[in-house]
Amino acid sequence: MSETEITGHSGELAVSVARAHGVETMFTLSGAHVFPMYDGAVKADPQMRLLDVRHEQTAAFAAEATGKLTRVPGLAVLTAGPGVTNGISAIAQAQFAGSPMVVVGGRAPQGRWGTGSLQELDQPPIIAPVAKSAKTLMTAADVAGGMDEAFTLARSSHRGPVFVDVPMDEFFNSSTGAAASGTGTRVEPDPAAIEGVARLLAEAQRPVLILGTDVWADHAEEAALRFVEDLGVPTLTNGMGRGVIPGGHRSLVTKARKAALSGADLVVVVGTPLDFRLGYGVFGDARVVHVADSPGQVSGHAELAASVGGDLTTVLDGLQAAIERGSKPDWRAWSDELADQVRAAVERDAALLTAEADPIHPARIYGELVPRLADDSVVIGDGGDFVSFAGKYVEPKRPGGWLDPGPYGCLGAGLGAAIAARIARPSAQVTLLLGDGAAGFSLMDVDTLVRHDLPVVMVMGNNSAWGLEKGPMQMLYGYDVVADLAQRTPYDDVVKALGGAGETVTDPKQIGPALDRAYAAGVPYLVNVITDVNEAYPRNTFGI
Repeated sequence: MSETEITGHSGELAVSVARAHGVETMFTLSGAHVFPMYDGAVKADPQMRLLDVRHEQTAAFAAEATGKLTRVPGLAVLTAGPGVTNGISAIAQAQFAGSPMVVVGGRAPQGRWGTGSLQELDQPPIIAPVAKSAKTLMTAADVAGGMDEAFTLARSSHRGPVFVDVPMDEFFNSSTGAAASGTGTRVEPDPAAIEGVARLLAEAQRPVLILGTDVWADHAEEAALRFVEDLGVPTLTNGMGRGVIPGGHRSLVTKARKAALSGADLVVVVGTPLDFRLGYGVFGDARVVHVADSPGQVSGHAELAASVGGDLTTVLDGLQAAIERGSKPDWRAWSDELADQVRAAVERDAALLTAEADPIHPARIYGELVPRLADDSVVIGDGGDFVSFAGKYVEPKRPGGWLDPGPYGCLGAGLGAAIAARIARPSAQVTLLLGDGAAGFSLMDVDTLVRHDLPVVMVMGNNSAWGLEKGPMQMLYGYDVVADLAQRTPYDDVVKALGGAGETVTDPKQIGPALDRAYAAGVPYLVNVITDVNEAYPRNTFGI
């Protein structure tokens, strides 16, 4: 065997390739169809960490969050049939969010295919619509090359999920294959397109820059910060673009979003789709530029003044260089106007952040939480109305520290993301923001946090309802149905029963002390705050 070849059974080959691509943890729930993957992990040198969960969705959400946090594809290994289908929501979330991940599924033996063996299901056609690729590696000889192809595709622009399954009989067979490259590919942008965008920026009087998830995913956070600081362009952030411009930075005008977007004459959107979160790319009378990490991500529905698709560091550095070759634009008056709007918003917010209302106003939780968030904090949102408040009040100090469901809006991702964050950032503060509705999807995986010694602080806004649906239904019909949950459920008792700790809070003055106890506990800890169901987040869109 040459130095560029690897040999072993299919599980060993798959683990070797995953390791070459930087994978350190395999997220899974035990299933016989994928036993060779576990054997490969145990026999690897060094061993690959096996992180077993209580529901396959959590394994897949953990892999998706790992891809977001580390920018190395996360790995979920799911047993055949229901194991695979339980992971599909997380795969779809990864597709919408551009999260690099590889899902390896078990599959009924090929030698018995068509005879009705246990969990016999042709899985790739089901998953193909929500993944970059979904295929079966039919023989052991296909595994090394097929796994390398999967990881390379997952981590190449535009990033996303890739699914492969292997027939059970072939999973136990041995073969030899080429060693993995451990790299992805990026797209080189068109220099002429960069020059065109630079001209629009140089001419603009009131530009606004919007930075999204792909700025982080494409390793362009340093270029983005340089661009903003050197040119002084007012900036908004969303998704994992949060923290690229540190909270409190003068050019970060997220708190003056409405004034910025209604007053702009040019909006440059970088690394995020022009979807419902951004008004589908319509910002008053402003001209719009869309910059994406690959041409296929450039909006096809919005009216664009210009666009660029390619490596975002190259684009941002190229734009800055092109602008600085001419007369540097003076946007100080516009920037000062928006800075005044930010200050006014901070003053308006203070009343809610310190509210003494009973029941507790959900914003008061953030009034206590935000001052306690460390600079290295990873904040995870899993909820509807309660987490919407987080988007308004939480401004991370560093990039790569914000996780939300993204445009897919999938509840139940939180526990998986918390598991991933505690592993990916072992010394960081990890905070999971939970709606009481969202908690019902995955709270059992507190057991996983406990078994694997992964302390996480969970902060729940418990309004005993599906708040994101209750208010709109009342607005439309004058009444609501199927929107209420049991009143004041002590979810902290569930966490205690699973080996963690927690408490229920009904007095706003006790939120801060409860958070302090949670961060000091060193175990999974739930602060279950009972909030006012009538204090809904004042949203501008319902996502349609």
